[in-house]
Amino acid sequence: MKNFVFNLTVVFQLFVFTITLYYLGLSLFGLYRKKDNGSSKCKPEKRFALIVAAHNEETVISEIIESLKELDYPKKLYDIFIIADNCTDNTAKIANQYDDVSVFERNVPEKRGKGYALEWMFAKIFAMDKKYDSIAIFDADNLVSKNFLTEMNYKLLQGYKVVQGYIDSKNPNDSWITGSYSIAFWTANRLFQLARANVGLSNQIGGTGFCMDTEILRKLGWGATCLTEDLEFTCKLVLNGHKVGWAHNALVYDEKPLTLKQSWNQRKRWMQGFTDVSCRFFGKLIKKAFKEKDFVSLDCAFYTVQPFVTVLLGISALLTLVQNNMQQGANIFVINYLFNPWVWKTFSILQFLFTPLIMLLENKLSKVMFGVFSLYSLNVLIGGFILSDSPEFYQVATYTTCYLLIFVLLLYIFDKKHSLKIFAWYLLYGIYTVTWIPITIQGILDKNNKEWSHTKHVRKMSIQELE
Repeated sequence: MKNFVFNLTVVFQLFVFTITLYYLGLSLFGLYRKKDNGSSKCKPEKRFALIVAAHNEETVISEIIESLKELDYPKKLYDIFIIADNCTDNTAKIANQYDDVSVFERNVPEKRGKGYALEWMFAKIFAMDKKYDSIAIFDADNLVSKNFLTEMNYKLLQGYKVVQGYIDSKNPNDSWITGSYSIAFWTANRLFQLARANVGLSNQIGGTGFCMDTEILRKLGWGATCLTEDLEFTCKLVLNGHKVGWAHNALVYDEKPLTLKQSWNQRKRWMQGFTDVSCRFFGKLIKKAFKEKDFVSLDCAFYTVQPFVTVLLGISALLTLVQNNMQQGANIFVINYLFNPWVWKTFSILQFLFTPLIMLLENKLSKVMFGVFSLYSLNVLIGGFILSDSPEFYQVATYTTCYLLIFVLLLYIFDKKHSLKIFAWYLLYGIYTVTWIPITIQGILDKNNKEWSHTKHVRKMSIQELE
């Protein structure tokens, strides 16, 4: 029985390790960021329809409208449209107070959700006498950088039909949950979005802060009314031979959920939609990838199966714990036996520091704090000298706790609360990451539940406070 569990654990850990290596290899291309100032020299040509989908957003609707009205782009080349979708508050009333803003009220309770609201609005845009080259999509809680349309115009003139902007965080310092969300988005923007752009793959639409060529949208049809309409439309684009472009300098600030409960519900909805899209598009993408030798489709297919990969990661972790209980000592990683211990320890340190390095490159972390994380990561090496080759679990736990408390005490002495909060929130980011496993399992089980779960937005702030 021990050999069976051992071998099974090896298989799952090697699978997880292989997936990690693939995404690690891809992410390395995100370390390089080309300096591109071409947008500032590019003549404004594209005409945009800016659509904001809003459901009971009276608290934040004014801020998104004001940030859009202040864009550094000729006012004659863009118009603002607000969808007050099944609202029971003053969203429409507040939006109607602004000049040059068109407000459309939609009341279809049986078809609630952003996907349905956008499809309804697109039909109205297509029927207008005034024509637009591109349609940009935003959420009501967003704030938009002044250069957004300048960057989008530049990318569209390069030939892209759909372009995703950089989704930043509006409130990274509000709670450990908003901090974790922010870290996740900052790293994903650099390691996966920028990386894919650098190697010529298709980027992923992020639900907000993106624009679409009007004719492509009319030709393919939106039809994306599931809980993750952005992923669904991305798959349709890739299947039809289009790649989503990436505009790293076009920032959209998004409000992140404050509590674990809000975060749980939002991420569960994402995983429900992910699972739904994966079941419908994975096979088509794989078929196109092998039939046409198209790596773009293959990469997109891998992206759609994230829920199932997450579950496999959870199974691997569970098998690891079972293996640990059946063996002596606390060496829980079976694949340690396949590598030199120093290779594994070095890999562990680099893995721990990779995210802080990206935060440093994105100007989200100071050099001092990166140094703190670097010192903390050495616990892997120091523990190797202090502990025996096969330490008991309580010995590992005691050592880890003492090492952590020393760092907490030193940070409190030298920098009081600021550095301590950053340090603590990064460690808590690990807990946020682990919660993806039960959330994903729930999402897979509820994939056929299409009921929209609205996240209430309460963070009022202006674009001037962020730029």
